[in-house]
Amino acid sequence: AIIIVNGDTFDERSVVKAGYKSNPLKDGSLDAFSVTSVPMTRLTTEACREAGVKPRDAERSKNFFALGLVLWIFSRSIDTTAKWIEDHFATRPTIAEANRRALRAGYDFGETNEIYAPRFDVAPAPYPPGEYTNITGSAALSWGFIAAARRAGLPLFLGSYPITPASDILHELANRKEFGVTTFQAEDEIAAIGAALGAAYGGAIGLTTTSGPGLDLKSETIGLAISLELPLVIVDVQRAGPSTGMPTKVEQADLSHALYGRHGEAPLPVIAALTPADCFSAAIDAVRIAVTYRTPVVLLSDAALANGTEPWRIPDP
Repeated sequence: AIIIVNGDTFDERSVVKAGYKSNPLKDGSLDAFSVTSVPMTRLTTEACREAGVKPRDAERSKNFFALGLVLWIFSRSIDTTAKWIEDHFATRPTIAEANRRALRAGYDFGETNEIYAPRFDVAPAPYPPGEYTNITGSAALSWGFIAAARRAGLPLFLGSYPITPASDILHELANRKEFGVTTFQAEDEIAAIGAALGAAYGGAIGLTTTSGPGLDLKSETIGLAISLELPLVIVDVQRAGPSTGMPTKVEQADLSHALYGRHGEAPLPVIAALTPADCFSAAIDAVRIAVTYRTPVVLLSDAALANGTEPWRIPDP
């Protein structure tokens, strides 16, 4: 494995502050890896000197220096990233110029020093033609549920209690009332799924979102929904750890609970999304199964999918 480090930050003070007893670049703990130390802070500051930014802002551009170096290692052009910088910092041209200089400096450093030979050759991903947008997993789930409800000709009701990392779905759907979406922020997890189940009983597509601890609390009502044969979708955006767990960390450990975490005979379908863009199709599949077979469906996402992004091809109307 390859590790590239900013050598300027491995001084004695920084090592102690990070909680290390010794410098990992010198104590042999990284001997199993291919480690390259690059003075990124100094080189970035030098590259941005003529961009007209303050030294502190110049130092902040070191991530683009690192990205430029990685792009060289993997034989990728910097043009796409440079265009993104230009668009993203359009209202801050000085910062844009500093970031472009840092990106170019990192790429040139790799080319001049040839720190890895041979380089890796990674071809661009083959995307079919169409209109694309960057999408997070939570946004894709939200849009997928809206699309599924409109296809089914049914209203969409979300009953939810805010919980990290699932709350973004509640936020997104709350802003989409023009598509016939009703959102309800309940006082707790049990009330949230109870409201969603009531909406399903009344003829809507019932939807509730949660994370691991909330799924525990919803189990009894899920069993009731199975008995009543109602179309209810439960989204579990998984977090790490048991009990309350770690809300901002990633784990995919709720599968057994989703399959078997109910007393009595209470089977239901479980779907797991693959990528942020796949969340759109997964949401549609969950609603299709719930409506067609009159059953609750658990849809598994996780913190990485929820917050991660990737290009998503906008479907034809």
